[in-house]
Amino acid sequence: MSEELLIDVSTFESRVALVQDGAVVEVHLARAAGYSVTGNIYLGKVVRVVPGMQAAFVDVGLERPGFLHLSDIENPLVLTSNQADDHKLGIRDVLHDGQELLVIVERDPLGTKGARLSTRLSLASKYLVLMPTNTQVRLSQKITDDAERSRLFKVLRPLSENSAMGVIARTQGEGVPASLLEEDLRHLCELWRRLQQSLQGAKAPTEVFKELPIQTRLVRDLAGPNTLSIYVNEADIYQRLQNYLSLHAPYLEQRMRLYQERKPLFERHNIEREIADALEPRVPLKSGGTLVIEQTEALISIDVNTAGYVGSHSLEQTIYVTNMEAAAAIPRQLRLRNLGGIVVIDFIDMTQQSHRDAVMAKLCEALAKDPAKTQVDGFTFLGLVQLSRKRTRESLVQVMCARCDHCAGHGLLKTPETVCMEILRMLAAECDSAEHPQGMRDGHYAISGNAVVIERLLDEEAVLYQALTARLSNEVRLQVDSAYRLDQFDLIFVPQSLH
Repeated sequence: MSEELLIDVSTFESRVALVQDGAVVEVHLARAAGYSVTGNIYLGKVVRVVPGMQAAFVDVGLERPGFLHLSDIENPLVLTSNQADDHKLGIRDVLHDGQELLVIVERDPLGTKGARLSTRLSLASKYLVLMPTNTQVRLSQKITDDAERSRLFKVLRPLSENSAMGVIARTQGEGVPASLLEEDLRHLCELWRRLQQSLQGAKAPTEVFKELPIQTRLVRDLAGPNTLSIYVNEADIYQRLQNYLSLHAPYLEQRMRLYQERKPLFERHNIEREIADALEPRVPLKSGGTLVIEQTEALISIDVNTAGYVGSHSLEQTIYVTNMEAAAAIPRQLRLRNLGGIVVIDFIDMTQQSHRDAVMAKLCEALAKDPAKTQVDGFTFLGLVQLSRKRTRESLVQVMCARCDHCAGHGLLKTPETVCMEILRMLAAECDSAEHPQGMRDGHYAISGNAVVIERLLDEEAVLYQALTARLSNEVRLQVDSAYRLDQFDLIFVPQSLH
């Protein structure tokens, strides 16, 4: 598998795209308003303890307080003088209003939710993650070779004991010589020492550690042995990345390329088209089938359709081919769009168990390439597949798009006929009131709405409209207003005194 990393930098936005075997699999954006705060460490202050949620809200200096659950506290007994059995500890036994503590951002603010916080502090480098608050040694789950796992444990355990801190070997640490791992850990320990020094005299809320800039961070996290080239279109960023790689990954330094062509970098590699397609709900498959991806508040639904693909052998074979293509395409779409949470996939029903097993195997194989944590359940009795993907930042749609002012995010508008029915119902209610008047009123009714709705009232609904207005003792005046959406209207009574 060959990879390219494309870094497009401008004065107003930075974009990074990861391309695998010619297909874009990840896109990251950073705008003037800022990028991810995941990995940043803050000295925060507890502003509210919520026993009903076994959690607290912590002010770390961001727009909204972060959320800290009891389960995300490394060692509750360290933070409290209450020495009760830790299994019985509640959030009030651990935290109190005004308390200061070090926290790390595990998940960026999403929508109206504040950042997800933890006291399990960590500092990441190219190959390792340092855990200052414990002494465990762990390995990335994606390192599966038994001999390599044994070697890494043998190298890392003495290093962890000497530093009295925990260590995690990242996926890119696989096969790395012990000397480089030791150097990486030495760098992280020095970083932790400087962080502790910065805490002297600090007052909450304050930032005590900031992750690397987006370009450097993504080169650290995404570039590896399979990376054939790293293109950068800005000279200063290119030099900064060269300096970083010379220290932390010299083998990648010669793969850096300063892009200086006239045609924009992302256009040259067709990334702009890929980003535009990733904002669309419909995804075409090679054979002619389609995926329809819908993102909701609670989950992501994906519907698989044969669409224009009719096959050449049998219906079962046509369905099988479409589902196999979908199983290969869905993980890439989830990663490209950065969709997380619960994902429900409605594959086309298959009668043969061997076909169902093959589709599930293809799906799991493709998901294994995704660095985000995923968990897959098999087919349900309804023929649906449910999986979960860890949500770490806003999706591509959430970053690039806003809620539609016309449909308020529903994706649907009432038809002109439906709006006319609502107007007629309101007129009917006015007729009933007029037949039992509390006193005659001087004035007229005014109906304001979209041109399409007003035209329908005077055309298709003219008979009903005229029958109702004839029952009213006051005149009804229609007014077209271009400011009204298709599904908006107003029916008001205008007293004579306002004429």
